[in-house]
Amino acid sequence: PMATPIWLDCDTGHDDAFAILLAAHHPDVHLLGISTIYGNAPLDKTTYNTRAILKAIGREDIPVYPGAAHPFCRPVVYAPDIHGESGLDGTTVLPAPTVPVRTDRTAVEAMYAALISTPKGTAWIVPTGALTTTALLLATHPDLIEHIAGLSIMGGAVGNAFTNAPTPPDNRVGNITPWAEFNIYIDPESAKSVFSKPVLAAKTTLITLDLTHQFLATQEVQSSLLAGSSASSSSSTSNTRKLFAEILAFFAKTYAEIFAITSGPPVHDPLAVAAAFLPHLFFDSLDSTDAATKPVRYVVDVITEGAHSEAAESARAQSQCGRTVVAPVAGGGPGVRIPRGVAKEEVWKVIGECLARGEAALHAQN
Repeated sequence: PMATPIWLDCDTGHDDAFAILLAAHHPDVHLLGISTIYGNAPLDKTTYNTRAILKAIGREDIPVYPGAAHPFCRPVVYAPDIHGESGLDGTTVLPAPTVPVRTDRTAVEAMYAALISTPKGTAWIVPTGALTTTALLLATHPDLIEHIAGLSIMGGAVGNAFTNAPTPPDNRVGNITPWAEFNIYIDPESAKSVFSKPVLAAKTTLITLDLTHQFLATQEVQSSLLAGSSASSSSSTSNTRKLFAEILAFFAKTYAEIFAITSGPPVHDPLAVAAAFLPHLFFDSLDSTDAATKPVRYVVDVITEGAHSEAAESARAQSQCGRTVVAPVAGGGPGVRIPRGVAKEEVWKVIGECLARGEAALHAQN
């Protein structure tokens, strides 16, 4: 089978780095390019971080296009409390990128050109940040909706015990407000536009916090990524491994401090990449053995009313702006896939293999 073509759209912070690693080094993925977006940090920083991660894993051949710098019609919101001021705080070994960003065309035109040149029904768009650029792409080039195989989004949250994921102590649904997940919250209008297209919805997988909060980088995961399989033969840890271990250690600290999740940080973004080309590792029901029953698909809407970033904190805490409202499609028809479980060990194993390839690729270049 041919490798799955993927275009990644990300706001490179700590978990996006793992999404890039997986897309850039899995043999079953052809990473067409990366567009960057504001979110975890301002656009100039997320773009720099993206290029630096590609440098660290020996894949600076992948083109990087700067995308949206702010939401469609909202004041911009960043996440320095989770990702630090740089968007990728906490590491001492982030290399300086050597390949400049591409400016020969806009991110939207670069995405369109790359995706439309793939065979029909093969390519995936994987946004792991706000949906601003994705919404603009699909509004400008609606023919892509028929052309692509799918859209795999990291965003949103269902709540109401949709899964058995550990929730923060106050039982909140979201991670930026009690109701809303960050990527959807920071540009709810763009998200609403993406989810409102029925043909696209039938090709969409939504990776919500309900799923990613099951996918924790435990101490055991962190140790094995740092050691790798070559622990016995090599006494020194490569900077590539050290980088990813430091990224997780910083992320673990902010998650413990802010969300009281202490068994390890959820690593959200690589799951959106994995769902595009390893869909069998994701389960549609709480009972993973329940594969025989027809999976439920969903209609997703986004609440755009209510207090947002500039309002007083007390008003924001009450507001449902940015909340994803999820309802099963009547009669079992087509709709958005929202996995409720994931084969965690297998996904971590695949990420570990990609880290070994990244380490080797950088070593070969030096």
